[in-house]
Amino acid sequence: MSGIVLDPPTSALAGFASGLGWADLPQELRHAARRNLLNVAGCALGGRADPMIASFSAVLRGLSGGPAASEIGGGRTDPATAAFMNAAAANVQDYDDQHLPTVMHPGPVVVGAALAAAEMAGADGRTLLTAIIAGLEGACRIGNATHPGHYAGGFHITATCGVFGAALASARILGLPPERIGWAIGHAAAQSAGLVETLAGPAKSTGVGAAARAGLHAALYAQAGIAAPAAPLTGRFGFLSVMAAGAEPARITDGLGSAWETLRSSPKAYPVGVVLHPVVDACLALREEPGFDAAALLRLEVRGHPLLRIRADRPDITTGREATVSAQHVCAAALLRGRIGPGELTDAAVMDPAILALRTRVVVVEDSAISVEGATLVADFVGGQRELHVPMGRSLPDRPMTDAELEAKVGAQAAWGSPWCDADAVIARCWSAEDLPHPEPLMALLRRNAGATA
Repeated sequence: MSGIVLDPPTSALAGFASGLGWADLPQELRHAARRNLLNVAGCALGGRADPMIASFSAVLRGLSGGPAASEIGGGRTDPATAAFMNAAAANVQDYDDQHLPTVMHPGPVVVGAALAAAEMAGADGRTLLTAIIAGLEGACRIGNATHPGHYAGGFHITATCGVFGAALASARILGLPPERIGWAIGHAAAQSAGLVETLAGPAKSTGVGAAARAGLHAALYAQAGIAAPAAPLTGRFGFLSVMAAGAEPARITDGLGSAWETLRSSPKAYPVGVVLHPVVDACLALREEPGFDAAALLRLEVRGHPLLRIRADRPDITTGREATVSAQHVCAAALLRGRIGPGELTDAAVMDPAILALRTRVVVVEDSAISVEGATLVADFVGGQRELHVPMGRSLPDRPMTDAELEAKVGAQAAWGSPWCDADAVIARCWSAEDLPHPEPLMALLRRNAGATA
């Protein structure tokens, strides 16, 4: 080895990832690993319905190498392309997962890279699940250290911090020693990229997919003996110094291995931005009240954390992709249809005359007294006013989906984007993933056979 002395957080993460074993994980962490695997698999199956994912696949197919890994919902391809495609497909609908307080979606990037690395290495299920935890912890802890200046500065944290999780998960699967895992972190830092400006547009998936691919590359570069900086996170021109105003490096290592950030991340109940989850809950509750009549609604004031206004005050959208981060559309669709799923977030739904008319009556108001997890509705009707407050949105970390709800979500996602898939078999295989001798029994269920019908 080179004898390079890594900066403290890089050294700590590298040692943690290298030394973490299945036996070290308490049952709640093992269960969280299975849930993350299942959630990403389901979201990627559903994401295959998006035409943009097919376009990415077609472009990358012309650049791909030998078929050594799998596109979920597609065929076999090279590992780097598989990492990109699976992360992009799992994230494209905004239906994946969410970590608070960072509002990162770590699952697609980490699990997308981990599956590709596991197929390359022939890793067993316990190694895969352990690596997923190592990657999620690293991504979320680096995200914590950057919060809130990094995201507020315009960096798309899912991609920029997710790349570190992808590198850690891949390096753990490849069995790299601590110093080389540190190098993988350095190579990830060199490739960290992603802009908030891309949100609500197709290029968001460019950053998310590229983060998974870059993390896998980072681990492979380190495996090949290509050294990286000793202080990729805290050096004068390291990641935290350059890209995160007011960063707190100590948050990376505080409680590492005992206080689990993975448990602060949870599968989403709705395919919308995190700030809109309590808004959806409030709208669905309002709709269930006796005598509710959308035609009698004169004005709907949506009060929430400043981030709600910044990210979701979008009254004049024209596409389904924009709808996932539009409070006006989400409120109107939830009140009129009684649900928010992929079918409510299509181009056709955005142009539905009834939804168009109702969303003109929705106003977003900033209220710094409301947490990012909550929202308040003030509804003015012809016959009076109603006010509802949701302190914690459904499926946020303190109000997680049940396993049964997650299974229903995965089944619906498979039906939406990959109707050929045996969703029940995928669900069963993910719940028992620690028994896999290698990834193929799971990946064979997730690949689309050439003869499969839509």
